[in-house]
Amino acid sequence: MKKQISILALVVFSVVVLFSFTRPQALRGLSRGGLQSLKSKTAYTQAQIEKGKYLVEMMGCAHCHAPKKMTPQGPIPDPDLGLSGHPAKIPMGKVVKTQDWVLFHPMTTIAVGPWGASFSANLTPEATGIGSWSEEQFLIAITEGKSKGIRTARPLLPPMPWRDYVHAKKEDLVAIFAYLKSCKPIENIVPQPISPDKL
Repeated sequence: MKKQISILALVVFSVVVLFSFTRPQALRGLSRGGLQSLKSKTAYTQAQIEKGKYLVEMMGCAHCHAPKKMTPQGPIPDPDLGLSGHPAKIPMGKVVKTQDWVLFHPMTTIAVGPWGASFSANLTPEATGIGSWSEEQFLIAITEGKSKGIRTARPLLPPMPWRDYVHAKKEDLVAIFAYLKSCKPIENIVPQPISPDKL
């Protein structure tokens, strides 16, 4: 019996030693949580990131998702706040209810219409933005119009033009995600939408 236990212990020890020397160097010393997060990360190329930057700028994502600074020529994106969405510290203020018009906050990060009030999302790779999002979540959000890229979540609200991206090439959408994941992370908890009856 003792001999069998010794042989079993030797086999287990050998497997552990073999595994520790054959797995990639980058994975050694990681905790289970660290290993899981490493597995879920996708490496994007510089070309993908640059293409994504071009697409984000050309498509005008900053019109809604970037907090603004007011200038004599109107609001312009605040470079320090990137694509961090509507700033949590700025209240919506009093709005006029309407079924016939869509109204925008001067920062263009809040829109009010028949659906109520919607606030532009934080698209930076911070925990309060898309920091924990997977590529698949992003694709679901932008092509299926689902909040946080979760199919059972609420629909994305206007003025997010997700229907415009339904037939976009996947490689273009992946490039956009690659760029967003490379941006400066900015902590900003965007307010939840407000239903029409609460305005």
